[in-house]
Amino acid sequence: MITESLRSLFNRDLSKLKTEIEAYQKEENLWKIDKNIANSAGNLTLHLVGNINHFIGAQLGNTGYVRHRELEFSLNDVPRAELIEKLEATIAMIDSVLPQLSEEDLKKEYPLVVFERAMTTDYFLIHLVAHLDYHLGQINYHRRLLDI
Repeated sequence: MITESLRSLFNRDLSKLKTEIEAYQKEENLWKIDKNIANSAGNLTLHLVGNINHFIGAQLGNTGYVRHRELEFSLNDVPRAELIEKLEATIAMIDSVLPQLSEEDLKKEYPLVVFERAMTTDYFLIHLVAHLDYHLGQINYHRRLLDI
């Protein structure tokens, strides 16, 4: 079933994100920006945690998560340990919510209109994995360029 594949991909990539955050030699560099790099690794991590908890946890799992998107890009200097806790909680949420979704649930229209048009839940979940991976790549480059 596709939910198990999606769960596996989210777990793999959120775990890789955790490894990236742990790999920063200097914790303060998680929040560094330079020239045309507008978002720090810390802010991108907060954004991914907020995005996944909102679109999967709150919308599909009724977790009660309340997103504050503006803070995902404006907060600074959140301790690395707190970012890691947020990532671990997001992985736990994925492990709880995705197995509850049936094939029928995945073929239903996603409860929110996100891209100005309706889409199926499985389509949107695949998009969310791609979104995670896009920012994971940015964080990897951020670390290698700016963690000096």
